[in-house]
Amino acid sequence: MSEAFVLDYVRTPRGKASPKGSLHSHSPLDLVVHLQQSLEKRNSLDVESVDDVILGCASQVDEQGSNIARTAALLAGWGDSVPGGTINRFCASGVDAVGQTAARIRADDLSLAVAGGVESVSRVPMFVDRGPLWADPAIITTIGSVHMGIAADLNATIEGFSREELDAYGLETQLKAANARADGAFERSLIPVPSNEGGPGLDHDELVRPGTTLEGLAELPPAFAELGEKGQDAIALGAYNGVDSISHLHTVGTSPAMADASALLLLGSAKAAEKAGLAPRARIVGAASTSVNAVVMLTAGQSAVEQVIARAGLTANDIDVFEFAEAFSALCLRFRRDLDVGPERLNPNGGTMAMGHAFGATGAILVGSCIEELERRDGRYGVAAVSGAAGLGVAVLVERIAS
Repeated sequence: MSEAFVLDYVRTPRGKASPKGSLHSHSPLDLVVHLQQSLEKRNSLDVESVDDVILGCASQVDEQGSNIARTAALLAGWGDSVPGGTINRFCASGVDAVGQTAARIRADDLSLAVAGGVESVSRVPMFVDRGPLWADPAIITTIGSVHMGIAADLNATIEGFSREELDAYGLETQLKAANARADGAFERSLIPVPSNEGGPGLDHDELVRPGTTLEGLAELPPAFAELGEKGQDAIALGAYNGVDSISHLHTVGTSPAMADASALLLLGSAKAAEKAGLAPRARIVGAASTSVNAVVMLTAGQSAVEQVIARAGLTANDIDVFEFAEAFSALCLRFRRDLDVGPERLNPNGGTMAMGHAFGATGAILVGSCIEELERRDGRYGVAAVSGAAGLGVAVLVERIAS
């Protein structure tokens, strides 16, 4: 049985998921192919030695359909012998791609592989696949398949968090992200996207708002109250009996911002790393996939973190860095309280509320960011985790390889 190591990590900047966003003119295939070619060039990679390319993608339709991983491998010029597969674990797709690929390396099914994710939300919008989870009224009512924002407000209500507490976390993550970007924390992995005939390129995370203030956040209206009034609250309360009503407290300032992005990690066994002449940066210790109540939904990422840490015989105190997808402020406050994790360990460089959530790419970005932060602070263990729709959660535990 082999160990699975992270040999390199690259990502695009995160662009606004809008027709006015700087990555809107770049297709999801453009983003993945650009990163594959960057991985090849910066590592002098023999692409014929790559055994597989596994990508997470949440909306596998239109430009993200028909197995985008295989299509990208072909367009990148990696030859006929490199297969590709695309998986969907909703927002946890990218972190799951890393976990599954690492497991295959440990099982000696693969030696060298690329894992990551992609999502162009500006070109392939959320819910556009019209799956039954989003579009079938009978199924929505039966399982309580509500909008993630309704689930976030339900969680805030259950936990008793105040609007002021949610806003304070929203400010904190914005300031962290602005400081990290100014300090060059992302320079090693961030691969600028050049302009094309359709529009501009991008060399920085476009969504960070360094001018955010607590006063400004306090002025924002609740983002999901209208959805609740139109029937979503009734569906949630019909499927979950723990509260009588839902307090709508989250705003656009305390919710994840939608983004376009891609991220890739080069994974391999010790033998593959030696053959490629690459020094391992981290070891994938393990991964966990969990599920929780489909209405409460967003607690699953924390559940996966707790499970993967316990399986490794560790505790939360052993973890130097937690990269936890900021699926709304309430879930981050819950995570911090339950695991006794302070701001210096939880999303130390900001998170998806500040820098953007590119669904299938987010988990891969978090794994790579976790490794980079471990390297900066000379830490040992880190965890990256994401909560997804319908109560799914995935976490990956990594151990930095000391240089």
